[in-house]
Amino acid sequence: MAKDTDDTIAGRISRELADRIILGAIEPGARLRQDHVAKEFGTSHVPVREAFRRLEAQGLAVSEPRRGVRVAAFDLREVREVAEMRAALEVLALRHAAPHLTAAILDAAEEATRAGDTARDVRSWEEANRAFHRLILAPCAMPRLLASIDDLHAASARFLFATWHAEWEARTDHDHRAILASLRQGQLDAAAATLARHVQWIGKRPVKTPSGKTRETFAIVG
Repeated sequence: MAKDTDDTIAGRISRELADRIILGAIEPGARLRQDHVAKEFGTSHVPVREAFRRLEAQGLAVSEPRRGVRVAAFDLREVREVAEMRAALEVLALRHAAPHLTAAILDAAEEATRAGDTARDVRSWEEANRAFHRLILAPCAMPRLLASIDDLHAASARFLFATWHAEWEARTDHDHRAILASLRQGQLDAAAATLARHVQWIGKRPVKTPSGKTRETFAIVG
């Protein structure tokens, strides 16, 4: 029973810390201290260590000899890796989902696109964008594939929030509309090609860190 309790607490801690890391509340390179986390959540170090292991498995934290656990940093190479993986896996999911896409699903995806176009902050845009992708991909009915895509979207969100956490301008997503138009016309190859290009578009901008330094950040904006 104690093991079950520790696992439940570890899951809650890892989810909360993952949210903070993805949203940029905990910066890349920041140290995660067992004693501080245990005190915050009112628990022992056992579930905290398990929570840290789960964050490492998600690629959100790294364990360094004699330095403890830190939030994983990321660079352009990692952003490109996630973009290329998303392109490959989302196109695979779309090809399996296409025969099962209904007019109602495509209408819901168009509504998600409209919500993204009018989003006034990056978090609202990311939620709408993720909803669009889930709607057109979920009918593939391949749970392992979809779980992998969800993990990649979480990584994309982390890059996005780190890059555009403070400033965001509403934008019209022409790619989403082109994908929907192709799917409605039964042009799967065209939809897949647009989707692959769409999720590999990487934006760049300088941001200031809490220490006052400026660094270049990169994000997948698709």
